[in-house]
Amino acid sequence: MNYPRLVEPDLNPTDWHGILQLGFEYRQGKTQLIRNQGQAPLKVQRPFYPEGDEVCHSVIMHTAGGIVGGDRLTFDFHLASGSQALITTPAASKIYRTNGREAHQVIRVDVAEGACLEWLPLDSIVFNQAIYRQTMQINLAQGANWLGWEITRFGRSARGEKFVEGNWRSRTEVWQAGKPIWIDRQWMPGSEENFASPHGLAGCPVVGSFAWVGQVVTPELVEKARELWAGSSGEIGVTRLSIGLLCRYRGHSSSEARRWFLAVWQLIRVSYFQRPACIPRVWQLEMR
Repeated sequence: MNYPRLVEPDLNPTDWHGILQLGFEYRQGKTQLIRNQGQAPLKVQRPFYPEGDEVCHSVIMHTAGGIVGGDRLTFDFHLASGSQALITTPAASKIYRTNGREAHQVIRVDVAEGACLEWLPLDSIVFNQAIYRQTMQINLAQGANWLGWEITRFGRSARGEKFVEGNWRSRTEVWQAGKPIWIDRQWMPGSEENFASPHGLAGCPVVGSFAWVGQVVTPELVEKARELWAGSSGEIGVTRLSIGLLCRYRGHSSSEARRWFLAVWQLIRVSYFQRPACIPRVWQLEMR
């Protein structure tokens, strides 16, 4: 497998440019992390195999503790044919209020034929006055699968903070064989109006998206995903993609969103991959 060379752009000396490049291959009945090249503050723990050799669990660490204005994080994930990987984080990501500059995270993913990536980071907390942009592009070969979620809390709600200043942008693109499958652009400019508007957050500090792309989903699976919703403070939506499923959450509880996403993940795992969901052990403290 050919990998692009890591190149550090010209940055302010005080900026962090974290880089992490991971490559997975399926060899002798086991998915192996065969490439691990990084630059602080990003690193990855040694691989875990809690559900057998076929699925490699990897945990990404951000050693600086949070993201500030001017930071740039670049991830490249490559999955060779037949490999299966689950990538997660050990704790919530914190995006601090800015110094007037934008922080940017870029994730590029290539998934070869018959491979599957599950991208399941823990929550992100966007502080008031943060300026942040994230971009994720997933390129799937025929017969490849990608599953991912994102849960974002706008403002430190426990402290009574709301996201009324700042700017948050997110763009996710999934392509297969050069054709766009799912393009999702979100923008949340911080203001009292947008925080309260039914077309914005509707007073709800937490939003979440769960997407799976790779196989045709039946209407029955969509109904089952809706029936799994057991929350009380939020609202949800479920729809089919051309080859996949999309779930949305808006509410007041990160835990509520996560519980539902976990239930949908379990449904997809059992229905399409003939294995139960396996919660990464690094989450155990987070899930109590």
